[in-house]
Parts: sequence; C-alpha cells; structure tokens
Amino acid sequence: MSRHPGPRTDPRIDPEGKRLPIKLDSTSNGEFVPVPLSGVNRAANRLAHEAASGFSKRLGLSRRQFLVSSCGAASTLLAFNEANAAAGKTGGFFDLPRESTLDLQLARAQTGPAKEEFILDVQGHFVDTPKGNSKGPDVFIKDVFMDSDTDVMVLSFVPSTREAEPVTIQAADAVRRIVEKLEGTHRLLLHGRVNPNQRGDLETMDELKEKYGVSAWKTYTQYGPSGRGYFLSDEVGIRFIEKARALGVKNICVHKGLPFGRQSYEHSQCSDIGVVAKRFPDVNFLVYHSGFVTSVPEQPYDESGRRDGIDTLVSSLVKNGVKPGSNVFAELGSTWRFLMREPEQAAHALGKLIRYCGENNVLWGTDSIWYGSPQDQIQAFRTFQISPQLRERFGYAEITPALRAKIFGLNAARVYGLSPAEIKKYTRADRVFREKTAYQERPEPHFLTYGPKTRREFLRLAPL
Repeated sequence: MSRHPGPRTDPRIDPEGKRLPIKLDSTSNGEFVPVPLSGVNRAANRLAHEAASGFSKRLGLSRRQFLVSSCGAASTLLAFNEANAAAGKTGGFFDLPRESTLDLQLARAQTGPAKEEFILDVQGHFVDTPKGNSKGPDVFIKDVFMDSDTDVMVLSFVPSTREAEPVTIQAADAVRRIVEKLEGTHRLLLHGRVNPNQRGDLETMDELKEKYGVSAWKTYTQYGPSGRGYFLSDEVGIRFIEKARALGVKNICVHKGLPFGRQSYEHSQCSDIGVVAKRFPDVNFLVYHSGFVTSVPEQPYDESGRRDGIDTLVSSLVKNGVKPGSNVFAELGSTWRFLMREPEQAAHALGKLIRYCGENNVLWGTDSIWYGSPQDQIQAFRTFQISPQLRERFGYAEITPALRAKIFGLNAARVYGLSPAEIKKYTRADRVFREKTAYQERPEPHFLTYGPKTRREFLRLAPL
C-alpha cells in the first residue's frame, strides 16, 4: 500500500465529498425521459460512498481528496462490481485489482491514460441558450479538455427547426475559435446539421462546408417539422446522401435509437442503414447511439429480427450483406453512459457491435457536456471487460488494450482522415496542454451533470 498526501482541494467545491467521481444517476441527454436508478444502482452508489469513507480514513485524506484521486475512481468502480455481483449480474465488470483502492500508482495505471493513448470523442455538445441549460465555452473547455483525457472532440447538434436551434453553427464555431485562441487548433471538429425533410437544409449544405469547414453531416431521421421523420433510403434521404457526396464530405452521422415519441419510433430504427450502406459504399454512415433505446434491455442478438434497439442495426447489416469492417460505424454516445449502470447489458451491447460492425467500426462518443466531464465514462471504459463466459457462449471479443485504443480514437481518426501522431504533436505543445499540466497539480473536478434528471426537467427542455 503506497501512502500519498492526496491533492489539495478547493473548499468551495463539494467540501464534504458527497459526489462520486463515476456518476450513476438519472441524467438524460435531453432526448429521452430520465430513467430512475434501479435498486442495484442505488446499492452501488451506497457501497461506493461507504468505501470512500473507509479508504480515505486509512490514507489520512478527506473524502474529497480521496474521491478526486485515482484511488477514488478505482474504489467506486469496484463498489459497482460488488453491487452487481450481489444481484447475480457478472457478465460485464470493471476489471481492477482490489489493491488499487489504496495504491495510487496502481490506481493510476488502471484508470489513467495509457502510453500514447488517443481519445477522439465524436459526439460532444455545447448548448448556448437558457432553454438548453446553458453552459459557457469556458465550462465546456474545462470539462472536456482540463478534467478529462479527451484529445479531440466533434461538436454535434440537437434536433430543431431552423428558427429555434438550441445551438447554432455560429455558436459552435465560436467555441472552436476560443480553443483556437488557446492555440488548440486541432482539438475541435464541427458537424453541420442537415434534416433534408426540412425546407432550406439541403440548400445550406454548401455554406456549411465552405464557411465553417464541417467534417460531417448530422441528421435525425426521427425528426421533422411536422412531427414525422424520414428514412435515409427515402427519396429525400437519397438526395441528401448524393449532395454530401457531391460536396466531398462523405461522413453522415445519423441519430438512431432514443426515439422522440411514438410518431417517430419507426424512423429511429435502423432498417435503412444497411440499404444505403450497400448502395453508397464510398460514404461512411456513423450510427449515433447505435440504435440503442433505454426501454429495451440489451441481450444476445435475436436473429428473428423481433427485438428493437441495437438489434435493428445488426439485422439491417445482416439482411443487406454489409460485412463487419465496411462503411457502417456504431457510435456509443449516451449508449455507453446509460449502460455503465448495467454492465451485463453493456457486455451484450458492445459484444454485438464489435462482432457485427467490426472492431474497427465502433466509435467513442460521450454526449457530454450533458453528462458533465466525460472523464468518468473514459475511466469506466478503460477498465470494462466482458466476462469469459459471455465471450465463449456468444462469440464476443475480449476488450483488450489494442481494442480499447481503436474504440477510443483510432477508428474515428481513420473516418475523419486524421493522424493521431500528428494531432498529438500539436496537442502536446499547445496552450491547452500547458494550462492542463499546471491545472493537474491541483485539479478541481466538480463531478456534476447538466442534463435533465426528472421527467419535469426533460419536458421543460425538450425541443420537440
């Protein structure tokens, strides 16, 4: 056991250490009604708090000092394991040695960044209106680049009419410019929001490319001004894809899963993905949320095609002969964050996506800053493992360091045409890096989330 003095902490930020570094709560990204914690989740949080009290005393630290340290993250994840195992849920777990609760060096090795690790978060949000629970650019930069190990983030958009965008391309570009002022010119990429079933969106794609240099298009097939969505395989969807090809920006990020009510449910499913992927092999289709829905427990793939959620994506690929490693990419924003609450379901979800989309086709996304800093999602994924029993029974992959590295950033770098080594060369010398290096001498993560936590908050926020 290695003793350590622990970080100094600001007495104004959670002075009693009531906030856990790995957040299991009901926070939503504003696209689904918050789901209350289960009894197992509540037990996990309780055990984590008890562990923090005990271990902090053994190390001579305050609770806050302990929870800010790597040992705090390790002990929290191990408490989650304990609660799930007590409930008979052992198919997925956080793989850490028990000694990491008291050994800072060991805890850092388990939850901290691996050598040469590159993290490209393909789904980040900055919401710049009071209705959207506004968080300023400074908060965004602190949460994403100071309090997490994220190297590059792609700013995405929420569904809306053209007249009432919670975040405009101008606001997103303003955040990018702030980072550029910090000399971090390689840290942010932009999406251009396009809903081709909305008047004017196809016509402005030229401007989004030329003026803002967007790297991909973001679309919501379950959204439309009349309340009804569309499919990418519809006539309007095909026009959109062909326009993207003509402009030379061939990354289409399509929101699937998390339906916006009954009327949009069919369009939130993935039946069109395999169709257009087969027809347009030169276009990358990034399936946001991977078709996940919170109301469908993740289980092994049902070949009958009767199950919703991720299975609709798998079925579409299988039906249309789109093989693993092709041009369909499964994105984990909100999906992983929600399934951190249910590690056994997470094992099935990741196992299916890696098997049917391919180990080079699963992309890291967090949907932050709705969930505050993405660091807890990163730390949980660094340690997550699918049990040998599930791997043997269902042909799931072991989550090796090499596979984690692909999912964390190498896969997305290939999609976006980036060189991780080149990006690292800049991000290890820019002002963000220098400020973060100084900040890490006395880090002050707040462990807060910003998205709605109750149905009432969700209805107040919902843009639809």
